Amino acid sequence: MRGLTYLSKALHSHSSYSKLLVLCSVSTGGLLVYAESNVESGKQVVEKNQPESKKKKVVVLGTGWGGTSFLKDLDISSYDVQVVSPRNYFAFTPLLPSVTCGTVEARSIVEPVRNIIKKRSGEIQFWEAECLKIDPENREVFCRSGIRDNLAGHNDFSLQYDYLVIAVGAQANTFNTPGVMEHCHFLKEVEDAQRIRRTVIDCFEKAVIPGLSEEERRTNLHFVIVGGGPTGVEFAAELHDFVHEDLVKIYPSVKDFVKVTVIQSGDHILNTFDERISSFAEQKFQRDGIEVLTGCRVISVSDHFINVKVKSTGEHVEVPYGMVVWSTGIGTRPFVKDFMRQVGQENRRILATDEWLRVKGCGNVYAIGDCASVDQRKVMEDISSIFKAADKDDSGTLSIEEFRDVVEDIIIRYPQVDLYLKNKHLLEVKDLFRDSEGNVRKEVDIEDFKLALSQVDSQMKSLPATAQVASQQGAYLARCLNRWDQCKSNPEGPRRFKSSGRHEFLPFGYRHLGQFAPLGGDQAAAELPGDWVSMGHSTQWLWYSVYASKQVSWRTRYLVVGDWVRRYIFGRDSSRI
Repeated sequence: MRGLTYLSKALHSHSSYSKLLVLCSVSTGGLLVYAESNVESGKQVVEKNQPESKKKKVVVLGTGWGGTSFLKDLDISSYDVQVVSPRNYFAFTPLLPSVTCGTVEARSIVEPVRNIIKKRSGEIQFWEAECLKIDPENREVFCRSGIRDNLAGHNDFSLQYDYLVIAVGAQANTFNTPGVMEHCHFLKEVEDAQRIRRTVIDCFEKAVIPGLSEEERRTNLHFVIVGGGPTGVEFAAELHDFVHEDLVKIYPSVKDFVKVTVIQSGDHILNTFDERISSFAEQKFQRDGIEVLTGCRVISVSDHFINVKVKSTGEHVEVPYGMVVWSTGIGTRPFVKDFMRQVGQENRRILATDEWLRVKGCGNVYAIGDCASVDQRKVMEDISSIFKAADKDDSGTLSIEEFRDVVEDIIIRYPQVDLYLKNKHLLEVKDLFRDSEGNVRKEVDIEDFKLALSQVDSQMKSLPATAQVASQQGAYLARCLNRWDQCKSNPEGPRRFKSSGRHEFLPFGYRHLGQFAPLGGDQAAAELPGDWVSMGHSTQWLWYSVYASKQVSWRTRYLVVGDWVRRYIFGRDSSRI
């Protein structure tokens, strides 16, 4: 007992202990919040009722990967931080497919906000509410609590800010397909996973009711996943394991009627992964009996059928189903769309930021994670300014030495240049100065310079909408705010080519650490840095190690690992709770 008491004190007093599991954890921090609000007659105006503070006010919308990472690294002694989120917990979303089938319990992957308050010195105010509208002109956000209306007090309030961080993630994208909202399940939130789990059990319970025909049983036990991306594929694999390892044992009379189908509009599933992984996944699904329909687009969904168009033939096919999970991509939340209209981005699909994560058209608002996309500036837009800045002697030509003086700033400001050099195997700067015959020129004029860099912008790629990107963006933005005053007086960023001086901060740079695709049967595929690909049972154990290490606390690590052990010993729970 004394040993346990000592261990408990040690874990609470030394946060670094939470990084010792298998691989170094990069997300051991979380949300830090303190709830306090005062109610006046009429509307709840939180800001007017708070004590006056000389600190800059930072309002954070959302407590997902981006918001959590930002709060974990921000120096809260320098800012008055306020957080608004409709959920009072952080969810480890990569394990949501495991929750749908009971491999991991829902409460094992969430860390309550209030549990983490004690782990940070200083104060962060938190309100469980949803943002309804952003007023960038008056620097104000309008929010509404989702807590029951029968409790005393008003639900609406507003917050003033000096800096706003939008980290609200995204919602499922239905592409305006008729019937999707009414008849399909999504897999974006913990509540979605819990609903799917209940529906799977409902389908089996309905299928064993006496008097049903074989066709009705097959329909009830036909599980369709629309979307062959990482989420859809992982859910299909989890569902297959759940059915064949657990449910067929307790529903033996209908085991021959179960079918899992993945519908993908592209030519292959997992098309964002290496081709070797995509091929491996398709072959494994074929062996497991999971049907994969590629080159098919869903036209509509009714209460009993999915209308699918086969692209190659133009044929329309009706597919009966018992449950449909829609996992085809992400869309922008309504209040973010309204904000986009206010800042002149109404024609865009997603909120655009610059390379420093500032919302374009609104300098004191930042956006991170799935709700935004970094709009990388093209080299060719600034090519004349770059040439003029590099041509120090105003000779109208650029020498190799002059270009060397600015190439480091160019690569930092325009990362696509570095990608271009690597892809073309250009080892030195002078290789850009070679003519059509391969000879190195001593000098180039503006036209030759444009020609040398004309293909660079083809290397530009959008960042994936993953937890990894959001987490890195949150940490980067926190570091920028922590060093705000220092970098204002002593800029650390690249040269400004269109004006004098330098940018205050280095632009955001994403470092890809790899990605996993669990494929069921204790097998997984991984795309690792350095163009490494790993597939099979050993990769599944690597997946266990990484995901356990990245849990936000020792509590969730223990619960998740315990759930995995429980599943191996006792199987998954089929209770409909």
